[in-house]
Order: sequence, then structure tokens, then C-alpha cells
Amino acid sequence: MSKIVFFSIPAYGHTNPTIEVVRELVDRGNEVLYYSFNEFKDKIEDTGAKFISCDKYLPELRPEDEKKIGKDFSGLIEMIADTTISLDEKVCRELKVFNPDCIVSDSLSFWGKLFAQKLNIPYICSTTTFAFNKHTAKMMKQSFMEVVHMFFGMKCINKKIKLLQRKGYYVKNFVSMISNDNDTNTIVYTSKEFQPMSETFSSKYSFVGPSVSKLIVKPKDKKRKLIYISLGTINNKNVDFYENCIKAFKDCDVDIIMSVGRDTDIKSLGNIPNNFEVKNSVEQIAILQEADVFITHCGMNSVNESLYYGVPMVLFPQHSEQRMVANRVAYLGAGLMLKENRSKNIKDTVFKVMNDNEYKEEAIKLSKSFYNAGGSNKAADVILQLIKSYC
Repeated sequence: MSKIVFFSIPAYGHTNPTIEVVRELVDRGNEVLYYSFNEFKDKIEDTGAKFISCDKYLPELRPEDEKKIGKDFSGLIEMIADTTISLDEKVCRELKVFNPDCIVSDSLSFWGKLFAQKLNIPYICSTTTFAFNKHTAKMMKQSFMEVVHMFFGMKCINKKIKLLQRKGYYVKNFVSMISNDNDTNTIVYTSKEFQPMSETFSSKYSFVGPSVSKLIVKPKDKKRKLIYISLGTINNKNVDFYENCIKAFKDCDVDIIMSVGRDTDIKSLGNIPNNFEVKNSVEQIAILQEADVFITHCGMNSVNESLYYGVPMVLFPQHSEQRMVANRVAYLGAGLMLKENRSKNIKDTVFKVMNDNEYKEEAIKLSKSFYNAGGSNKAADVILQLIKSYC
């Protein structure tokens, strides 16, 4: 039996792909600790892993900070440093007692990587986005405001790095903290076919495909096409966009399921047409098994799940990382970029994707590559093989 520790950030798109991996590891008789946040407690404990709450150690976000999530990289680095320092005493004490065989940490949960380095524990990076190196990083073009935030945040970043160094963490600079090289064992939750420039990554990178819940929905007899709309679980309060979607499809012979996020007041959208089902949250896996088109913000987890079920997309990215994902989907022909947040453009783009079978065919090709990659079983194999190599 092996002892394994997981770390992740408080985000569904980064936590969900690890859930089935943890379940697989526990089912094989391994002991897993998962440092996460209370909103994921039930999901994690359902796998059989031990959940450890980190909520009180996470810096409190102000309303203005929440708007920067995914857009202000310097703010992210500051949060990581503060979280690491806040968790330092607790995690180091507990891990010395637990004595894990390895740490598996999300690519943005840098504190997991820093704990592994400080305590000399084998480390595996869990990457729920595309894998990044010096080649692929050039593809993620930052907006002007993202560059501005980074420029003015550098002074604060350097202060935080010095604090980490004084706490015993080896951090040369912020690049060394956030980047992986070809010697880092890395699990990537997509296929080589979907990963841009996959040939530039070493054999240390395991492209296992999406780790998707085993939930299976019994097929229904649909009388009409189903369009699913969601902007994810973060930065999803976009009433203007939702209103335009309602205008676009209110008189169409299609059914719509629209997830608007827990912070959006559904009443603010006015009269909801009969062909619309609007909710604050939904079981996305279940809906994608029935959907014909997905209008998405292009978060990697949502795109992976859509392609896993062979659903073509209308792409509406909100920041640079999502734009990179959207560009890859469009390049491979499995979706079409939404050019404007206007009802006519939304309607025209959706019907073009829905009525042109080539988008569906390309989505199915990528779906096959995902299935063949191995999923949660393969990810568990990679983790256990690494542990064995250290024994």
C-alpha cells in the first residue's frame, strides 16, 4: 500500500479531473490525503480519501480580487505565496507524521510543489490545462490589461518570493516556481492529439486524457436539438450574454439548458421562454451526454468533457488561457469561435455548428483519442509506477 497526498486550488475545473484518479487509487488499496476546500469535501470523501480543509489558510478575496481571477497573474503568484506560508507549519507537521510516498499537486497549486521540494518528497504535477513549456507558452497571448497587471505586480511578487526563501523554500524566481521542465513527472488530462506541440514534451509527461465521472445517462427520445450554455463556475456573472442567448433562441425549435452560475439572479433575466431551462448549476456530465452543441467559456475541463462526449462547441473565451484552448478547438475543427456577444451572431454561429456535420465528426475524432489515452486508470498507473521507481 502506498501513501499519496493531493493538493488542489479551490476550482471545480482543477479538482474534478482528480476525483476519479483518487477513487481509483483508493480502490486499489492505497491511502490518500487530499488538501482541499470545503465545497469539495463531499466529492473527495466519496472517493474514500481523507479530506483536509484548507479554507481558513486561503487569503480572503475581496470583490475586486474575484474579478481578476484568471486575468491577473501577479495576483495569483501573491496568493500562492501567502497560502504556502499560511499552510507551512500545519502541512509540514502533518506530512512528517503521514510520511507520504509522493505528492500529486495541481499545476496552479504551487504550494504542493513547494512542500514536496522542502520535505524531499517525490512530486507529480497534475495539469488540468494544456501542458506548458517554452514552445507552447508563446501560444498564450496575453491581453494588454494582463500585461499591465503583471508589470505593476512584479515588485510585490519579488517580496513574496523573499518571504518564501526565508521560510526554507528554494525559489530562485517566480518562473522557477510556476514552470515545469522535461524532468518533471507530469500528468496531463488531455490526449496528445489535442495537446498543442505534444512532440516537444519528454516521456515524463503522461497524456492520460480526461478523467471523467463514470455517470452514465440513459438516452432519451429527443424531439428537438438540445443546446447547452455555460460560462463555467468562475467569472460567470454575465447577464448581458445570457439575455442575448434568450433573444437568440426564444422563438427557435430547439431546447436550451443554460447554467448561469450561483451568483446570477435568474429573476434578473426577465421572462424565460418555454424552450429554456435556466439553473444556477447543473450536472454538466449528464447534459453533455444529450447535447448537440455546447456554448462554452472554454475552460479546459468543460472543453475536455464536451469533446469526451463528442459534442461540438461554440467558443466564447474570457481570458488568455481560455483563448488558447478555444483556438485549439477551432484549429482542429471541433468548434467555431463566437465573434460577438450579440443575439444574431450567437444564433447564426450555433446553427452553423449544429447543421454542419463536420464539426461533430471532428469532435468524435478527438473523443476517440481521449478514450484511448487511458483516463483515471492510466493516471493511477503513472502515480504508482513513479512510487515504485523510488522504492
